[in-house]
Amino acid sequence: MANDIPNGNGAGPADAGPSLNALIQYTKDFSFENPKAPRSLSQQEAQQGPQMSLQVNVSTTALSDSEYETVLQLEGKAELNGETLFAFDLSYAGVFRLANIPQEHIHPVLVIDCARLLFPFARQIVADAVQSGGFPPFYVPTIDFAQLYQQRMQQFQAEQGAANA
Repeated sequence: MANDIPNGNGAGPADAGPSLNALIQYTKDFSFENPKAPRSLSQQEAQQGPQMSLQVNVSTTALSDSEYETVLQLEGKAELNGETLFAFDLSYAGVFRLANIPQEHIHPVLVIDCARLLFPFARQIVADAVQSGGFPPFYVPTIDFAQLYQQRMQQFQAEQGAANA
């Protein structure tokens, strides 16, 4: 990553390459539910293996010309025999400063690269909460944010094509 510090040969911030700086990270919203406790914590049910579901969403908001908030939302639950064992909903965010990045690349940088930087922290929050709820820690599987972005863009283009037809 480039810094906005002159390098001694007269090149300053205007001549610097693209840069992405994380300014702050924070939990924006978090919920964990364990609705069937203590029954859901019994060894008999825990050994059967619950069905897990997970939804991932990334959103962005411009805060200024160079600063943006990226929010990584992870929503999931574990069910066993049609009953919810636990559920979580986490919005983990960061404020990022982007410099010298072409306008057409800003959105992909925010939803791919910034989400990738936030992911390990969000993953740990979920694992810790699930473990504190009495279950083995649930580590959210690694997410390919580039592939997720491409899928969403293809879906958006298909919807636009259908609306224009």
